[in-house]
Amino acid sequence: MQKFVGTGVALVTPFNSDNTVDFESLRNLVEFNISNGINYLVINGTTGESATITSEEKNEIIKVVAEVTNKRVPLVLGVGGNNTATVVHELQTRDLSEIDAILSVAPYYSKPTQEGFYQHFKAVSEASPIPVILYNVPGRTSKNMEPSTTIRLANDFENVIAVKEAGNNVQQYLELIKNKPEDFLIISGDDDLALTVTLAGASGVISVIGQAYPKEFSTLIQLGLEGKNQEAYALHFRLMRIIDLIFAENNPAGIKTVLQELNITKDNVRLPLVKSSEQLQKEIASFVDNF
Repeated sequence: MQKFVGTGVALVTPFNSDNTVDFESLRNLVEFNISNGINYLVINGTTGESATITSEEKNEIIKVVAEVTNKRVPLVLGVGGNNTATVVHELQTRDLSEIDAILSVAPYYSKPTQEGFYQHFKAVSEASPIPVILYNVPGRTSKNMEPSTTIRLANDFENVIAVKEAGNNVQQYLELIKNKPEDFLIISGDDDLALTVTLAGASGVISVIGQAYPKEFSTLIQLGLEGKNQEAYALHFRLMRIIDLIFAENNPAGIKTVLQELNITKDNVRLPLVKSSEQLQKEIASFVDNF
């Protein structure tokens, strides 16, 4: 599973002003990231506004990203939700021939018990023809999947290869790193903690800010994997402010503002999200101009 060690980026889905998918900008974003050293791409994750993407759009996004990538880096596809049967159906019916793994978010809103999490991901594992990366993000799902549940899944299902942990809790990361099976990957989903937990033994990050600063962020994580903490933290400190800014209001409006300032994509989002406030736009523009 070395292909998922390092820096993955959770790509935004660029939109035109009429709310259609901006495939030209998507192509540019993918090429920009590959050319600047990221290790793999995540498409149609929550940062990609997956809740507002139609099945037809998802098919076209996969097609376009696969064409541009041309197998230069692995692709991970977001396939998750709080209707287990629907997730299973997608895994059984969608063409995953261009995809290297799925990223499956813990069921949101329903607030399942730990046994509910286990049974949900058991069904996902059994339905998936490709490796599964679990995704724990309690700040969005409203319920934490505890380390013991993650480790139980890792031990019981061979194709459950990793967890994207985004609980913003260092102690939980350390418990996962301490107790995981040898070949199971702990991947940071928190840009602000990615270096810290990589130095502690995690396998890297699936990043939001990484798609705007792929060279710097992938270098930062590689230095962390090599244990070069002084050099890595020098880069981390340069990016600290923008990491705070992109999550100040909502994700992905913040990162889309950064990408617009960099002339890579526009900052359009789909409702119920709205663009960054005027004040946040000014703060982000100031950072980008002075980076």
